[in-house]
Amino acid sequence: MGLKRTHLWLWGILTLALALRVVAAVLVQHHVSQTPGRLCLIAGDAEGYWELGKKLASGGNFEIYEPPRKVLRMPGFPVILAISIALFGDHVGAARIVLAIVGTLACGGVYWLGAELFGRTIGLIAAGLAAVSPTFVVCSVMILSETAFALGLLLSLISLAWVARAVFEGSSWTRISGLGILAGIAATIACYVRPSWLLFPPIAGAWLVGYAWWRGSVSPTNLSLFKVCVAGIALLVGMTLGLAPWTYRNYVVTGGHFVPTTLWMGPSLYDGLNPKANGDSHMEFMEHDALYQTMSERDVDRYYRREAWSWAAQNPGKTLQLAWIKLGRYWNLWPNTPQFDRWEVRVALLTFLLPMFGAALWGIFWRPELRTSPVVPWSWILILTLGPVLYFSGLHTLFVSSLRYRLPAEYPLLILSAIGIQDLAVRATARYRRRPEI
Repeated sequence: MGLKRTHLWLWGILTLALALRVVAAVLVQHHVSQTPGRLCLIAGDAEGYWELGKKLASGGNFEIYEPPRKVLRMPGFPVILAISIALFGDHVGAARIVLAIVGTLACGGVYWLGAELFGRTIGLIAAGLAAVSPTFVVCSVMILSETAFALGLLLSLISLAWVARAVFEGSSWTRISGLGILAGIAATIACYVRPSWLLFPPIAGAWLVGYAWWRGSVSPTNLSLFKVCVAGIALLVGMTLGLAPWTYRNYVVTGGHFVPTTLWMGPSLYDGLNPKANGDSHMEFMEHDALYQTMSERDVDRYYRREAWSWAAQNPGKTLQLAWIKLGRYWNLWPNTPQFDRWEVRVALLTFLLPMFGAALWGIFWRPELRTSPVVPWSWILILTLGPVLYFSGLHTLFVSSLRYRLPAEYPLLILSAIGIQDLAVRATARYRRRPEI
């Protein structure tokens, strides 16, 4: 496909993506506005994000609740809301339009990653799937961080793809180190929205080092272990630089403590591992707990971490049972929230998700020629496309779980779906052409 034609298709897909999301923004805002004081379809995190966005827009301190919690959230998503509030005022409907644009950019990110890994056609198919995904369309306009996080996640994966390509093509160590630092900084963009991304880039870097060592021990290769190690170190340096401003800010507001992300991991972990846990989020224990009145934010975080791990160690059977329940909630094909558990919602999601997952499986197992790519190995492709959804699946066997936490990782997964769709289309076309004439 020529470059000009590709651009026409891409702009058409992005226009469709934006149109669907703007319509969703209008419909969601109309529905929400029927209840005075209601902010979002799903109560909870949205109110906190919106309050932080208003404080940033007015030049206030980045803190929430009483006593103030200053390291509760990463600032990435509140900054997006603050931009909307600064431009259009305290208008949730306008913010939904801004988030619709963010969702459209995420579709562009899917194209970019797909084109980087497999070429423009795969990128276009994947972007088209992202544009029309019912869950992506609706979630894009909620006052929730999933879509903004998906955009950051895609930028991180694209930069990791650049690093791997440079390594496997034998580029100079200076180029590799530069790309590694860039990849580390790109990873922190995602971390500024959701700190849960913090471990994935180092895991990917460790895989590169392990693969280079293994290849060198199996047979002679041009893959330099030294350059791969340079890439891994540069990645960590980039992440350190990217998180440095936030870490320094936290050092100041916590009275000299090292906090690279947030002080919310403890309560979040306890939400998933406690005597009353059922896989869903139930933060009522925070409402009835006076710890913040007597302890610092850091001490509360450490307290709940200890309580969560202590309960898990004393109840291994229940912990495993909860992990199984959380896996079911994560891989559910329709929302776990009762308010969305309607037949029309199930039909809409199943109509999209079943073919999408089926095509992804086909793309994984029925394209063996891609596994011998002259540039990067098939296992690396799977790390960038399948890896995120498996990574979060494992992570949420500890924390509370829901389909919502899978959504950002579905964006890169669509590239595997695009491979499957293209392969099936090629096979069907070849079969039709071989059909004898009557």
